[in-house]
Amino acid sequence: MNTEQPSTTTEALNGAPVDLLATPITVDQLPPHIAEAASRAGWKTLMPVQVRAIPFLLDGRDVMIQARTGSGKTGAFLLPMLERLDPSKATTQALILVPTRELAHQVWHEAEILVGGSGLRTVAVYGGVGYGPQIDALKQGAHIVVGTPGRILDHLLKRNLTLDHLEMLIFDEADRMLSMGFYPDMREIQRYLPERKVNGCMFSATFPPSVVRTAHRFLSDPEFVTLSNDHVHVAETEHVVYIVPDMGRERSLVRIIEVENPESAIIFCNTKVNVHFVTVVLQRFGYDADELSADLPQEARDRVLERVRQGTLRFLVATDVAARGLDIPELSHVIQYEPSEDMEGYIHRAGRTGRAGAAGIAITIVSRHDKGVLDRAVKEYKVPIVERALPTEEDVQAVVAERLTALLEARLRERDRLQAERSQRFTPLAHALAEAGDELPIITMLLDDYYQQLLHAPRVVENATPASAPRPPRKAPAAVEPSNRPRRRRPRRKA
Repeated sequence: MNTEQPSTTTEALNGAPVDLLATPITVDQLPPHIAEAASRAGWKTLMPVQVRAIPFLLDGRDVMIQARTGSGKTGAFLLPMLERLDPSKATTQALILVPTRELAHQVWHEAEILVGGSGLRTVAVYGGVGYGPQIDALKQGAHIVVGTPGRILDHLLKRNLTLDHLEMLIFDEADRMLSMGFYPDMREIQRYLPERKVNGCMFSATFPPSVVRTAHRFLSDPEFVTLSNDHVHVAETEHVVYIVPDMGRERSLVRIIEVENPESAIIFCNTKVNVHFVTVVLQRFGYDADELSADLPQEARDRVLERVRQGTLRFLVATDVAARGLDIPELSHVIQYEPSEDMEGYIHRAGRTGRAGAAGIAITIVSRHDKGVLDRAVKEYKVPIVERALPTEEDVQAVVAERLTALLEARLRERDRLQAERSQRFTPLAHALAEAGDELPIITMLLDDYYQQLLHAPRVVENATPASAPRPPRKAPAAVEPSNRPRRRRPRRKA
């Protein structure tokens, strides 16, 4: 990956030199098709992410772009399509992969506005709705297909969709796509890409190692684009704060973990009592968590440290003293269950993630009454902390439902004919359970058990020596590349 920053002075979209960071590009400086689309959307100037990204996509260069939701990134990849795609050819020429059905609909809606009148046809493809309208749109020759990886793969397997004429491949919110469990589907989609080069672009709010590895799988020598004026940086920690009620902080922690879905994390507490309490709560909720405190017996401490060294423990709950000297590679998150008692403590904790050129996330959970230290850290150390709304139970339910649906659909696609035939025995029972309201707890129990098995059981690292207290193995987590296994479908093609 080319990590050098592009020159801030380059040829503007209409041929005149422009400082990309200092000079806003107005609509009248754009090529005619793009200018017309921008005017149709009511834009008078381009947003920074659009200014930085559009030249790469117009030139057909692969690029990784760090950009947050609301930064204007959708327009950054849609506008170049007006110049790159040919409406006279009834083939799919651009594929936009997104993590959720809501985002698929949102991107499709914006595409309808921007490409309306150009002759380019668009379709949104996602689960939870019927196949009929999607199949019709694909058969008519949708030029731009927006969808979740699972449903896209379904259409590829059923030959409703072909990518033989693909010109552009966009990954929107790649970090979230991995956290939703879509990595296996993304790899499977890659097998249907043309053998020739396809212009790839990946947008992500953060670029932890899992996202960087995924980028290398799909993009060819991509350049990295960051927006320094927007305080977006690579190789640094993203600082996030959740303000929670005074009571029930442990429940707030569970909600945050479910939505964030960290690949690995240290959870800091200020006291040994809280370390044990949080560990028990997480374990009872089904998470792979263990504790480290000064009072821990040496044998138990050695077992925990061995799992930390092997990278098989997902959540380590610890005090500052107990965590001293620990070096956990590729730690994706640091979570402060309660804020540090001093500013230096906050900086040291947050510094545990985002090491060795990787991006990380430092999350702090505070109440309105204990955020003073955090406020002082922001003021004295100029820490760019972003406040996020605490996920509601409904938010968690929606995320979990979509994630589990993706996992179940992927599992269903792996079944052969004999397995599918065996499953038919349970069709009458499934109908009976679904129709009988009193039996709903059985269905929810089965879904919950399957979800816990896939997402929260201890993970296994290849060639790792078993710890002294082994636990049941699990499949690789969503954001970690799964091991290569034999495939029955068509030979793999390179992007």
